[in-house]
Amino acid sequence: MSKKNYILALDQGTSSSRTIVFDTNFRICASYQLETRQFFPSDGWVEQDAEEIFARQMETAEVAIKKAEIRIDDIVGIGITNQRESFVLWDKTNGKPVYHAIIWQDKRTAHICERMQQQEISRIIRRKTGLVSDPYFSATKLRWLFENQPELLVRARNGELLFGTIDSWLIWKLSGGAYHVTDVSNASRTMLFNIQNLQWDAELLEYFNVPKQILPKIVDSAGELAFTDSNLFFGKQIPISGIAGDQQAALFGQACYQTGMVKNTYGTGCFMLMNVGSTCPAIREDGLLRTIAWRIGNDLTYALEGSVFFAGATIQWMRDQLKIINSAVESEVLAKSVKDTSGVYFVPAFAGLGTPYWDADARALIVGMTQATNSAHIVRAGLESLAYQTRDVLDLMQASAGISLGTLRVDGGASANNFLMQFQADILGKYVSRPELVETTALGAAFLAGIGVGITDMDSIQQLWVEGQCFKPQMSETERQKKYEGWKRAVERSRGWYDS
Repeated sequence: MSKKNYILALDQGTSSSRTIVFDTNFRICASYQLETRQFFPSDGWVEQDAEEIFARQMETAEVAIKKAEIRIDDIVGIGITNQRESFVLWDKTNGKPVYHAIIWQDKRTAHICERMQQQEISRIIRRKTGLVSDPYFSATKLRWLFENQPELLVRARNGELLFGTIDSWLIWKLSGGAYHVTDVSNASRTMLFNIQNLQWDAELLEYFNVPKQILPKIVDSAGELAFTDSNLFFGKQIPISGIAGDQQAALFGQACYQTGMVKNTYGTGCFMLMNVGSTCPAIREDGLLRTIAWRIGNDLTYALEGSVFFAGATIQWMRDQLKIINSAVESEVLAKSVKDTSGVYFVPAFAGLGTPYWDADARALIVGMTQATNSAHIVRAGLESLAYQTRDVLDLMQASAGISLGTLRVDGGASANNFLMQFQADILGKYVSRPELVETTALGAAFLAGIGVGITDMDSIQQLWVEGQCFKPQMSETERQKKYEGWKRAVERSRGWYDS
């Protein structure tokens, strides 16, 4: 029997870890997913157990491989995509984390960022990294950790510790400590990386008090970037041949390879990226981030990005905390059971607001309720909030790039909700195109891994993208603007609520 080749995509997200097995035509052979716990030790703090992240990721890989009924020898490459900005600090000798992974949603450094915004360092960060001074990114939280546990800074300076975003952590563990690397897309989210000269920035390292020796080596997004330890886990040396932060991976998986193409991913957060080509876009104070999409060999691609912190996590909150739905699927049924929200707006600023507001002191609210308001109205308002936040970002992105987008490509778990996608098309006044395979984050990691081992290329990948369904706007312009103006009023009431 002839040998078949497969790609393993490890998709480590904020709320879950998943592994998908793809064949060389990038069809899904099997997948398995486990939820990842979060810890909230103080108001605004969000942490995860890094050891649990790795253990659950490996469990999903083991089960997915068994479900696919393939041999380890048939796996020719591994692609890794991960929740960005979240980071781990671990002992270089024994591989044990010295603190919980601090997650991108964590707001413990909001007060630090507020001070930074009034100083010259904020403009330096913007110019060098393309980012804004917000606790969303890794650097201020790493500085906080060193300031609050100074013994860790001493150990870091002595070369005893290593820092990495989640991709680095997974690779270090998979390789038995042989590789401490990260790709350019993940490095660009730390607030320590200069996106113009593509190096860890000495000035920013000094400001945030980060010893350079703890940082990973920067590598491409595709290629033979690292190898698994043949004595661990898979029992074979397999190339880790694709790495990208989850949103850049989704852009790649959506085959957005031409300048001006845009995708929006509805995951835990909601993230819109526009391919802006090989030249770093002009840095402006417009609320959008400038980031690196990927680098393959000598080809570097940048992106504009808008970030919404709570999207699918809003649905999860309504399920787990409010307990008005039993599942994400039920949210669509309940939303359709009422003709509208009856004037209710839900601003899910649980972790502040991202683009275009960048208000870490905003807090969630539900407004417009009367005695007639019921759970269906709140659920519908919760779903509509994803679409309103997306419009906030797209309006800004179109203005900044000087284009008028015709079609928005969408993906991620919540994009399977037909009610939400139709409302999205209505509130944007744009076509919304959902591919046949909505899990494009893992697909993007698999594409990069395939390129890395030479079994595909970007021209071939473009032919694989297939539209599953297109949602066309049906709402009148008058109604669209009225609803959106109500949303903007609700947002203003949520802003500046928490005094950090």
